[in-house]
Amino acid sequence: MRILIDTNILIYREDSGLVAQDLQELLRIILENGHTVLVHPRSVQDIENDPDPKRREIIMSKLKSYPLLESPPTPGTDFLEIVDHDTMRANKDPDNHILYAVYRNATDILITQDNGILHKSQKTNIGDRVMDINSALAYFKRLHERQFSHVLLKEEYLYNITVNDPIFDLLKREYAEFTSWFEKVSRAGRKCWVYEEQDSIRAILIYKEEEEVVDAGPPLPKKRRFKIATLTVDLIGYKIGELLLKLAFQHCIDRNIDEIYLTHFEKEEDFLVDLVSEFGFESCGKNRRGETVYLKKLRPANGDNIDPVEMSRKFYPCFKDGSSIRKFVVPIIPEFHDRLFQDYGSRQMRITEYVELNIQGNTITKAYLSHSKITKIHPGDILLFYRSKDQQKISSLGVVEAVYPRLTDENEIVRLVGKRSVYTYDEIRDLTKKPVTVIIFRHHFHLKNPLDIKELARERILRSAPQTIIQIGEGGYRLLKKKGGIDERFAFS
Repeated sequence: MRILIDTNILIYREDSGLVAQDLQELLRIILENGHTVLVHPRSVQDIENDPDPKRREIIMSKLKSYPLLESPPTPGTDFLEIVDHDTMRANKDPDNHILYAVYRNATDILITQDNGILHKSQKTNIGDRVMDINSALAYFKRLHERQFSHVLLKEEYLYNITVNDPIFDLLKREYAEFTSWFEKVSRAGRKCWVYEEQDSIRAILIYKEEEEVVDAGPPLPKKRRFKIATLTVDLIGYKIGELLLKLAFQHCIDRNIDEIYLTHFEKEEDFLVDLVSEFGFESCGKNRRGETVYLKKLRPANGDNIDPVEMSRKFYPCFKDGSSIRKFVVPIIPEFHDRLFQDYGSRQMRITEYVELNIQGNTITKAYLSHSKITKIHPGDILLFYRSKDQQKISSLGVVEAVYPRLTDENEIVRLVGKRSVYTYDEIRDLTKKPVTVIIFRHHFHLKNPLDIKELARERILRSAPQTIIQIGEGGYRLLKKKGGIDERFAFS
């Protein structure tokens, strides 16, 4: 892989001139595995203009270790308009030129500590390929050292959480009343989902169920809703925010709640807005405090005219499964089934105590790699995953977001699957000995009653255990949906 490093990862410890330990480890893994580290010419120009001669000398000495990206592409107006409405200003900003090199695939990965670049990468749909040092270290450990990222999540009462934890510092600066609010809701027995690491909170979602009018523009009528009172994550690139949203969606499914909302003071570089927008939250105007109210409906009033991919995104966990939607059975061996669906079976995600979770296996959007030669799969189609060998059951349902057929370049595959990969680099390289099809999909449900091959054959849904991806008929799917216990509330024809 070709990896572009932003010079700011070399200057965040410029006071001592020493490269931080995590960066040293990251560069060691990258170089030991034969990847190429590059520097963008605009980064060099930026350092040459640094008025601090000592810092300039230290950083320039480090940059000499890395070759320059040759003939980097120049961003066009279309790209510049995405990152900044003022295209003249955007064209002068070296950060946009650095990001454009990733956008045009001149490089596979960009590593940066710049929050502005990280935010812009989400706007340009390359967020999975732009990482800070911590998330890049976890990503490359997973690719090369089989160290899949795990976190410990638990449901906890707020009175067991200290408001003095550093994760709340920004909230206390933004909301003068945050401490008193926290103490009040703690006394009321409010709960949260929390991830702690080395006695420090790294992510938290504080929630409540309510049934009242919501102050918005215009007000939302009285209705039973799930409110995300606080959602903050101190780990960029680990998909923990997505994992917390998945917990919220599951909570609502279990309790028959159709709407989720949060209120938020918007910022210029707003990762929270990027996150919730990806999963169907939409602005409902501002409340009297000046916060924007974001609402997500889990079920549409009428799904007739909604595109199947849009249905899966905006109204997740709803999906379209009418006769015009093709259904495919996807065989997957137990090892990769466990990685891809880490919350399946005995690990079904119900956070009542500390539970070890694999981030990539518990995100909503996932990547599946196959040697299947099938060419009929398109965005919006339904995937029914068949766990082979040990269980021989159809276990899970997903909706296709994108398909990339017949790929033979491991680096292209790594770019496409990004941080969502449950495959190591060596596994991907081995797979590319034959053409690989990459399927990006959203996981919607596990079947309540997974159907084994004997029942599938008896009901004529399948003739025999599938060896590759196969399409099944509408009648077989309807029977599978009924017997498998797929929740009809979220399926739209």
